[in-house]
This record gives sequence, structure tokens and C-alpha cells, in this order.
Amino acid sequence: MSRLWRRDVPLSQRLGEDSPPAAAPLPTAAPTGPNMSWLPEAPLLSLDQPIFLMTPTAQAVSGFFVWTALILTCHQIYMHLRFYSSPKEQRHIVRILFIVPIYAFDSWLSLLFFTNDQYYVYFDTVRDCYEAFVIYNFLSLCYEYLGGESAIMAEIRGKPIESSCMYGTCCIRGKAYSIGFLRFCKQATLQFCVVKPLMAVITVVLQAYGKYKDGDFNVASGYLYVTIIYNISVSLSLYALFLFYFSTRDLLSPYSPMLKFFMVKSVIFLSFWQGMLLAILEKCGAIPQINSVEVSVGEGTVAAGYQNFIICIEMFFAALALRHAFTYKVYMEKSLDAQGPVPTYGECGIRAPMKSISSSLKETMSPGDMVQDAIHNFSPAYQQYTQQSTLEQGVPPPVCRSSTHGAINGRSDTEKTLLLSSDDEF
Repeated sequence: MSRLWRRDVPLSQRLGEDSPPAAAPLPTAAPTGPNMSWLPEAPLLSLDQPIFLMTPTAQAVSGFFVWTALILTCHQIYMHLRFYSSPKEQRHIVRILFIVPIYAFDSWLSLLFFTNDQYYVYFDTVRDCYEAFVIYNFLSLCYEYLGGESAIMAEIRGKPIESSCMYGTCCIRGKAYSIGFLRFCKQATLQFCVVKPLMAVITVVLQAYGKYKDGDFNVASGYLYVTIIYNISVSLSLYALFLFYFSTRDLLSPYSPMLKFFMVKSVIFLSFWQGMLLAILEKCGAIPQINSVEVSVGEGTVAAGYQNFIICIEMFFAALALRHAFTYKVYMEKSLDAQGPVPTYGECGIRAPMKSISSSLKETMSPGDMVQDAIHNFSPAYQQYTQQSTLEQGVPPPVCRSSTHGAINGRSDTEKTLLLSSDDEF
């Protein structure tokens, strides 16, 4: 039976008699056949020996963690939209929180369609595109915490960059912080927002033409090149975030940046390195493939299945951690303080009506600000200018009157962005 497990044995010999029990052991010399490898081949499984991912238990366990994470995160998103008191900050927070529903539900769908080989590639494309969006929004949130580009430049401009091997600043020793430093941080994160979706689309195209397979590091396969490009892009993005945190860590200290930074990075980059580890295990023959008359699933799909199952579990704990890292209670208190003693419900109540929540959600998910930011950071005409956001007072809305609380006035403000020369005094 040992011949049935070897690809280098011709089919005519594999169908012949089995080798005798006392056959000599296989030689330890290096194989010379074209199909032989130093690495062990993946074992074969049939439907009579299903792996854990194919069992109802795996789907039930992953489904429990996924739907619990969805409930926790959706409630948190709803509370942020309900007390939408700081739109410029909460816009980015809501976008970051959406990573849990997208990651969890996408991975669970991939598990449900596990026996349909290669379906997971199309599901994971959505997940891959959104993670780049999250990295950009985390950096933008840090910008908003500090008051924007102009406020940051007012604090760090002209200061010498401290040399630190831990933060990777040893190679820029002797230089001072300037507008070019902030430009690099933004450009490095924005390029990932372009490269990641582009690589996802290329992966789908290569998959359709049979040129992509997870864990296949062959030079004729697209997996090797996609992985190299992605590693360079994501490393540059992570390096830019480290540089920005290194330069503003004292300014960001009131906002607990380490917890937020750790959570966002762990959700995105931990899943990536998990996938790389599973790809290595697959290459070493530790992950089986399923081959039968009814179902044929390659070891790459099995490795992706384990990755999706692990993500389903992790998203539950990520939902709990993000609930603490990006709490809505700060904005709820700010909203209550701004409103004062107002009616619980109604147009001027402290609880936003559903129409207001839906409009806030629509404004939150619009990528218009990212497009404008990309134009500002990559266009040569704006390289020496910083952005400063202001609020232009608008016309007050109709007054709400209550027999017990009196009149409350509000004002509709419009956000304006000014461009200031980096040589101006702030």
C-alpha cells in the first residue's frame, strides 16, 4: 500500500501487487525524480474519515462565537451612532469596529462552503480590501485626536528625531520632524489601501485561470509574488504607524493609544501571520487533503479552512477588547453634557431618531474623505501645505419646546478644510 501514497511510482506499478512486508526501507539519498521532493506529501483523507472542519460541531462552535461577536459589535456601533457627538472621531471608530462583523461573517461563510474548493478566495477578497481601509482609519483617528495636521505640526515641527532601533528611527538619525514626515506616514498607509485591494483582484483573476493556490511557493504560481508584494506593502504601512506613534506618543497618552494600536494591529496582522504559518505547515505535509468521489479538497483549502475557523473564535475576543478600547461611554457623556436636561425622545431628545442614525451610518461609510486625503497627500501641489479643519456656523434648526424643559436651541455646522503653508506660524 505504500506505493499508493507516492506520486513518483508509475500508475501501472501502483495498481500491481503490494510490496512484501519485509521490503527494504526507502533509501535516504536525495531523490532524483522530477516529481519527488524533500518535503513529505500531504496525507489523503476520504469522507469516511472527515476532518474536524467538515463536522457540524465545527460549524456550530464557530457560529456561536461569530454571532456573539456580531451582537456585541453591532450594539457598540449602534451606541456610537446614537450618541454621535464627535463625528470626526466617531466616523473612524465605527469604520474600525466594522472589521469584526466583516472578518467574522466572511470567515464563517467560508467554513459553510468549505467543501466547495477555492470558494474561500472570493469571500476573503472582501475581507482583504476592508483591512486596508481599517489601517488608514486608525491613523486618521490618531490625527483627529491631536487636532489634525496643523496642530500636530505645531507640536513636533523642528524637533530632532530621537534615534531608536526599537521604532526603526536609527536610520534617520540627525533629521528633524517636518511636514514631509507626516506626508510619509499618510502615504505609507494610503498605498496599502491601494495595493491590498489590487492584490485581492489579481488573486481572483489568477484563481480563475488556475494560476493561484494557497501555500504554493512555486515560481510558476501567483501565490509567491502576491505574498512578496503584500509583505512589502504591509510592512511599510506598519513601519509608518510605528513612526507616527513614536513621534506623538506623549501627545496621544490621554487616549490610551497602546491598547488601540495593539488591538487593530493584532486583528489584521495576526490573521496574516497565522495564514503564513498554516501555509508552511501545509508545505511540510502536516495538513491533509481530501480526495473522494464526492468531494475533492486540496490541502491549501484545508489550511484556509483552519485559518477561517481560528478567525471565527478570535473575533469574539476581539469584539470584547474593541468594546473596551473604543468605548462609546465617553461620547455618551459628552452628548448628555451638551444637551442638558432634555426629553428622552423626540427631535431634540438625547436619543437620536432612527433617521439620524441611518444618515450618520451613511456618512460614516462614505470613502470620500479618504479620496480627498489621498489627493492632498500625493498631489505635488499640496506637498508643503497642512490641512486644518474648521466648523462654519449654520442656521439654527427649529426650536423644540417642552412644557417641562423649556426651549433648546441647536445649530447646524458645516465642516471646512483650510490649507495652511507649512512655513506659517500656528
